[in-house]
Amino acid sequence: MPADVDILPPRYLRPVRIGRGGMGDIYRAEDELLGRVVAVKLLSERYSQDEAVRQRFTREALTAARLSNAPSTVTIFDVGEWNDRPFIVMEHLSGGSLADRLAGGAQPAGQALEWLEQAAAALDAAHAHGVVHRDVKPANLLLDDDERLHVADFGIASAAGLDSFTAAGTVLGTAGYLSPEQARGERASAASDRYALGIVAYELLTGRRPFENESPTAEAAAHVSLPVPQISGAAPELPRELDEVFQRALAKEPADRHPSCTELVWAMRAALAEAAGRTRVLAPLAAGPATRVVRQPARRVRTPLVVAALVALGLAGAALAGIMLAGTGDPGAVPGASTVLETITTPGTTLTVVTTAPAATAPAVTTPVPVPPTSSPSALNDAGYALMQQGRFDEALPLLEQAVNGLSGSDELAEAFASYNLAYTRLALGSCDGVLDLLDRSAAIQGELKEISRLRRDAEKGCED
Repeated sequence: MPADVDILPPRYLRPVRIGRGGMGDIYRAEDELLGRVVAVKLLSERYSQDEAVRQRFTREALTAARLSNAPSTVTIFDVGEWNDRPFIVMEHLSGGSLADRLAGGAQPAGQALEWLEQAAAALDAAHAHGVVHRDVKPANLLLDDDERLHVADFGIASAAGLDSFTAAGTVLGTAGYLSPEQARGERASAASDRYALGIVAYELLTGRRPFENESPTAEAAAHVSLPVPQISGAAPELPRELDEVFQRALAKEPADRHPSCTELVWAMRAALAEAAGRTRVLAPLAAGPATRVVRQPARRVRTPLVVAALVALGLAGAALAGIMLAGTGDPGAVPGASTVLETITTPGTTLTVVTTAPAATAPAVTTPVPVPPTSSPSALNDAGYALMQQGRFDEALPLLEQAVNGLSGSDELAEAFASYNLAYTRLALGSCDGVLDLLDRSAAIQGELKEISRLRRDAEKGCED
């Protein structure tokens, strides 16, 4: 595609149009002064003479700039005018958008939840500043080279307390992600963004929108009049526990929805955890006859921060290893061993005593764990966890170390999970190196969960010498 000339200030070299929005064109250019590639949004010529539209475009730039320091938000570098056309300069993200990913269908639930958490952090930060996005959709959720999501295009954002430049009765937004109140022509609010994020979540998990229709008008009307379809019916692998979450996320009345985007994502994680159940696993056993005590599984999740056995849905990277290592990959089990269970009940307590004796010649069966050469830190954590399930801690160790290094300082749940997994793996290999620091980091992000406390006690006891 040939480069356009004389449309941007001279410092922005070799501009090439890479997209077109409702109010202008988007160019990729090289910032000669700072030596980096940027994206530049330029108001269309047909709008540049309309003072009201120019004001709105400038307000968009100022609104977006206010949010540039917020998590997972596209950064604004410059705002100005050139040849009587306003422009906004922002960071260039080369990983595509969630719309590109959804062209291939539903996404892995673990990855979807990570993206949703990042989008939720950005939207909640915007809402705290009185800014409503009004057009949350996959095309406005961009990815960088590390697969991290950034919310973009506050082009029809509305700053609370400012007069609207939108004509009365005009509906802003995209039909597939439009909240019922927007479809009715009412003013959008933070709850409208939360509704749209719920639609995006539904689409990421199922590959389609809940009210998908070839007619945008019919789809917009469906948001107002049709009941929310059960997500478990749209994707049989998803549990019924998610249905209640989406009934609330997509409630017709704004007041009935989750109070924040982050709480919506927490509710999704908690529902998946509840569907899988929770089991405590003690430290790995040495080979040879041994006896251990295992607590009975708990069947309810008390808080959305308690992320449990999502491995039933293939969410290895989205849960704590210490909660999920029960089952076929329990590191406390001896491959090929015979096991005898004895249940002992005392007042207020039910324990199962597990006595394990090694088999004479039963070789361990392992499953290959592919690790793509360009794996993101989260994918490395997933692969490391899969190896932990098989008791292959020596192979999991370098992957988890890379994952922790890559996620360090991100303050994301993925960092908390990887830190816990690395601490668990080092202890399983008899190393105390940095274990307590890793557990402190995990707890700092998601709170002092009892699984973290248990492993901390084990580490303090085993490493005191």
